[in-house]
Amino acid sequence: MNYSMLEHPYFGVFILFIFTFLAFNTTLRIQRFISRKLADKKNEKLKLAAYECGPLPIKQQNRISHQFYIMAMLFILFDVEVIFMFPWAVDFKALGVFGFVEMLSFIAFLTIGFIYAWKRGALSWHNMK
Repeated sequence: MNYSMLEHPYFGVFILFIFTFLAFNTTLRIQRFISRKLADKKNEKLKLAAYECGPLPIKQQNRISHQFYIMAMLFILFDVEVIFMFPWAVDFKALGVFGFVEMLSFIAFLTIGFIYAWKRGALSWHNMK
């Protein structure tokens, strides 16, 4: 079959995708422009005032340790890797020996990464290198 571009079955979907992308970007830009023009920036003291009996808001620097982010990234990394084991467990019998060897190699790579992070001190909360 020799399709021209206009006769392709997904040409309409492509056009709708482009139109949706352009409409979203246009709407976003218009909304940002209007919100910046309508924003009231004069009453900063009122925004910082305590509401009824709450604590006084203070401006402070972000003092969250970088160790928190490293630990969070490691958690996400190992969590996503473990999620890949569920489809393997569902089709364990269908995959046979090949699937078993592949999962062993996957677990070996996971273990190597875990040992590397451990040796570098990424799992110690107060001992980052």
